[in-house]
Formats: sequence, structure tokens, C-alpha cells
Amino acid sequence: MRDRIIVALDTADAASALALVDRLGPACAFYKVGLELYTAAGRAVVASLRDRDKAVFLDLKLHDIPNTAARATARAGELGVRFLTVHTMGGAAMLAAAARAAPESLTLLGVTVLTSHDAPSLGQVFARPVTDVGAEADRLAVMARAAGMGGVVCSASEAGRLRAALGPDAMIVTPGIRLAGDAHHDQRRVRTAAEAFGAGATHIVVGRPVTASPDPRAAFGRVLAQSDSAG
Repeated sequence: MRDRIIVALDTADAASALALVDRLGPACAFYKVGLELYTAAGRAVVASLRDRDKAVFLDLKLHDIPNTAARATARAGELGVRFLTVHTMGGAAMLAAAARAAPESLTLLGVTVLTSHDAPSLGQVFARPVTDVGAEADRLAVMARAAGMGGVVCSASEAGRLRAALGPDAMIVTPGIRLAGDAHHDQRRVRTAAEAFGAGATHIVVGRPVTASPDPRAAFGRVLAQSDSAG
């Protein structure tokens, strides 16, 4: 279960990120590098994580013309990262181009609907009423798999229905994980680790409950214990 829990390094610089990694030590083996940290520290921070024998989820949400997305995917593959995100709203042609460019060692994940969205805010983006966010995530996820994505990123709220739609082999990675009683901050569709795994997630991403804790290793242990309770 330990290698299915990804800690989000949502920091502004490499020194802070790597200090947290070293503080967690062998407890955590998998980390997410997102836009803020990658913009600040680039490929070097990924290399530092790989030097520490950590798996890396590079969360860049690629969304561009097919040729550019494909070339960016190939460059990410050179870094030895395990997961890379591509935004499904870039369309089927872009997703397929990225899939063709990915090495076998790299799993591409289609981002469906960001966890900061609810039905009204997503309706603003689509310029039409949205009554069921899960149905929109379902539609985008099916398109992503058909285009060659290895799996999807979605809210744990949609993990169960996407597992049913995508079958047993798809990776389903769910952010927005909170411990019971934690604040939701700017994410609206959040769940606990046990709920996410119980719904069919293969991996979860946890950020502030661990990274903002006075004792990150103990907080990670609580996430692990909660995950183990899901079986």
C-alpha cells in the first residue's frame, strides 16, 4: 500500500521540497512534482528525487497542440518519471499524440475535471448547464483511455463510476485526499484515503495533511493506516 500513496511537493523551491523528502525518509517512496515546483526548480528537482530512489509523478497537465504535447511527453520520459499528466480537454488527437511519444516506462494520466470544480463552475467553463460533474469526468475519461492514456486523474467522488467505465486495468489516481476532520481549503470534492481506495483508486495524492503537519512522518503514518483499513 505504501507505494500507492503519493505525497504532493507543493513547495516554491527545491530546498524546501527535498528537506521534506529527507524528513519523511523511507516512509514515503512516491512524490508528485507539480507546476509550481517544476517552474521553480525544473528537471533538477526530478533528478534529485530519482537520486534518492523515489518514484515521481510529474503533474504538468500538458494541454497544447498534438506535436508540442508529444515532444514534451518524450522529454518527460527521459527524466525517468513514472506518471505524467495530460489534460483531457486538449482533445483526442492531442492525447493520442502524447501516448505515441511516451516510453513504456511512463504511464500517462488524463486529467478529467479538476477537484476545485463543482457543477456551477464547470458549467461556466463549458458555457452550458452542468448537473452532474461525474458524468463529465466519465465522458472525458473514456475518451482518454480510447486515445491511449494508461489511466486518469479524478476526484475520489468519481473513482467508483470511472472504475466501472474503464475496467480493472486502468490507473485511477485521486487527489484531494483529507484525513477525517481536516479542512478542505480550495478543493470541493474531497474524500479520505479509505474512501478513495474503496471506490477503486489505484493511487492517492495527499498534500497538506502531510506537508503542513508539524510531524509529517506521523501524518503520513496516519494516511497509511487509513489506507490499509480499506483493504
